[in-house]
Amino acid sequence: MSTYKPIYSTTIPDFGVIDFRPLELENDAVIIHDWVNRDYAQYWGMQGKNLEEVRLEYEKITKDSDVFIGLVNGEVSFLLERYNPKQDIIGSYYKVQDYDCGIHIIVAPPAKPVHQFTWHIFSSIMKFIFRDLTIERILVEPDIRNKKMFDICHRVGFEDGDVVNLPHKTALLAFCTREQFIKKIDPFNLNYTEMNTENQIEFPEKAITHIQPEVWEKANRLLVKKAICEFSHELLIKPILESDNKYSLISDDNLVKYTFEAELLEMNHLNVELNSILKYKNEKLISLDAVDFIQEFKTSLGISEQLFPSYIEEIISTLYGSCYKLLKENSTSKSLANSDFQTIEQAMMEGHPGFVANNGRIGYNSMDYKAYAPEAGNPFRILWLAGHRDRTVYAGTQKLDYDTLIQQELGTETIAKFNSVISEKGQNPNDYFFIPVHPWQWFNKLANLFSPEIAKQKLICVGYSPDLYQAQQSIRTLFNLSNPKKLYTKTSLSILNMGFMRGLPVYYLGTAPEMAEWLDQLLSGDKYLQKVGFGMLGEVASVSYINPYFESFGKHNPYNKMIASLWRESPVAKLKNDEQLMTMAAFLHLDKDGNSLLSEIIKASSLSIDNWLAEYFKVYLSPLLHCFYQYDLVFMPHGENLILGLENHVPVRSFLKDITEEAVILNPDVEIPKNIDRIYAEVPEDVKLLSIFIDVFDGFFRFMSAILVSSDGYSENRFWELVAECISDYQEQNPHLEAKFEKYDLFANEFQLSCLNRLQLNNNKTMIDLDDPVALLQFRGKLQNPIAPYKKVTA
Repeated sequence: MSTYKPIYSTTIPDFGVIDFRPLELENDAVIIHDWVNRDYAQYWGMQGKNLEEVRLEYEKITKDSDVFIGLVNGEVSFLLERYNPKQDIIGSYYKVQDYDCGIHIIVAPPAKPVHQFTWHIFSSIMKFIFRDLTIERILVEPDIRNKKMFDICHRVGFEDGDVVNLPHKTALLAFCTREQFIKKIDPFNLNYTEMNTENQIEFPEKAITHIQPEVWEKANRLLVKKAICEFSHELLIKPILESDNKYSLISDDNLVKYTFEAELLEMNHLNVELNSILKYKNEKLISLDAVDFIQEFKTSLGISEQLFPSYIEEIISTLYGSCYKLLKENSTSKSLANSDFQTIEQAMMEGHPGFVANNGRIGYNSMDYKAYAPEAGNPFRILWLAGHRDRTVYAGTQKLDYDTLIQQELGTETIAKFNSVISEKGQNPNDYFFIPVHPWQWFNKLANLFSPEIAKQKLICVGYSPDLYQAQQSIRTLFNLSNPKKLYTKTSLSILNMGFMRGLPVYYLGTAPEMAEWLDQLLSGDKYLQKVGFGMLGEVASVSYINPYFESFGKHNPYNKMIASLWRESPVAKLKNDEQLMTMAAFLHLDKDGNSLLSEIIKASSLSIDNWLAEYFKVYLSPLLHCFYQYDLVFMPHGENLILGLENHVPVRSFLKDITEEAVILNPDVEIPKNIDRIYAEVPEDVKLLSIFIDVFDGFFRFMSAILVSSDGYSENRFWELVAECISDYQEQNPHLEAKFEKYDLFANEFQLSCLNRLQLNNNKTMIDLDDPVALLQFRGKLQNPIAPYKKVTA
């Protein structure tokens, strides 16, 4: 079997891996010649052609089309031609849209029957084409006699168009939109998420199919490993080094002993060997149990009796989700390196790398979890309410008034449908704003708590919109699968997850669009940021409902965060060339076998690790440095808040999101419009640089470097040396900021450790005071700066 480098891969449970690679004409001509001369290929139009004629034909085809070879489990199995209908003769026979893509497919003759072989090939081809998020509709134009082709096309979602008489055949046009395809491949989940829960009600054991003894043991082992690493990092527990890389850890009551092997890396990071962890009680080996671990170190962790039960609930919920992810048939890291944005997003295993209880979702029941959790990857529709304008506040950028936004998001037909619901209730549609809400929020909170408003017809439920969405790792942010260029929708979701009730505050949403415009004006013209490919995903509109019963409770009360939504720009609308999108969090992903996605991405890039990291630091770290030193501006740049654009598996630009609540100006002298003056925060001088030291070095690079050490045997020192080189390069390019470089020295010997788990253990419902981002921070000890040894000495 020849080696090849796939450009796209998808893993199908109980079937295998389907890879796509570019046509290699000199090598592939022989097999194509064989296929096109078989009886079943009579409609391909090449029967009777010799090898040289077939080769010349494809030489001509590749000038106007992209041609790919598909492999099933490594065996050449099909050919795909992808073309632009505007540049093809077919463009003269129908009204071509800019987002159209045409395809031709030929499948290898079957050596032996394989169940669903053609279905899996065609559905994978559709996923591959729709991986380009600028494409919204696929066209086929088979010979009208080719009934087998139409049968499979209809199965994947194509609908017939016109019959056209082409010079070489009579063809039937057929079209498939992204949404039509999603509906065909996932009909069960679509029904399921729209309250069709009869199946689980009839078979209650389906709620726990992923809770299996072996899987539970692995989930506990993974979480205990993380707890040892993160709690020791935050100086909550103190493992004892017994000998080379061998550690022991004694429980608070001295009755339980853990032993494990680990390498101590920079910033007090214990890189624990997963399978080395053993637990003894009374010198007897017993199974690992994450809940027991928390109880055994309860005094060391310092969690109060009052908060302890709810923290344990989050730990158990995290284990529940881990079991689901371990059993789910996700793609391997090798396949994910060539996958599309949303396939990667739903395959993530870990969640936040620092928090131990990072997957609580307290409020979801077992059916909600499978319907709405990001890792479930289920498409669902958004529910819409109409809020009376005397209760509802809309805010948008200067270019995005309410009518423009709603027309863009809903379209004429859906708006008319919603307006008719309002009219049927005897109300005037012009008196209402439409509000998107998460289905869970409606059924579990709003239908009950806001029933007085519903009775007064201040709130009217107008139904579902047609577009399909997928929850992102941040849970309440929804990506439009039907129309990826449309805006993200971020909705209030009153579930407890990782230290916050995930509502949305009216106070912040009302000024979000103005802040987005101000930041855009501040940064968009910056030549340096343009050079390193930095951009922001603006939060361009918001809508909030104010319940007079709850208003007096205060702006941060959860009851005042229950009906609000935010619209954010999609990176798809900003794509250039053939870029692959993924959140930066994907770089920390390990598949269920422990294989690193980051390692596979670097391998696929053909760059050395050194060169790849240099490009990545330029795209991610450099703009953060520039915003800090040039503009006194900091963000929350963790993995889920950065979406990276990769070309040939190399980062070329970044999109920062979640700006409204987390961007901070540190300098009181910066002129800020009064409406958005909350963006300024008074931060102590010695805390300012923690936006890089903690949020970047400790919060992301610490984990990234450990993965490269474990997966690739890469030098940790070299990793930090490259970080230092990136910073030095930036400083050399911006000599006018020299005074600031001295004042805020990134090469200082040490910095304060700000602890995330201590925050959550202190208060797992309100970890941060948004009005004072420093007030609740938990500082413990100092970390040695891993780049301090690489400071350039100037004469």
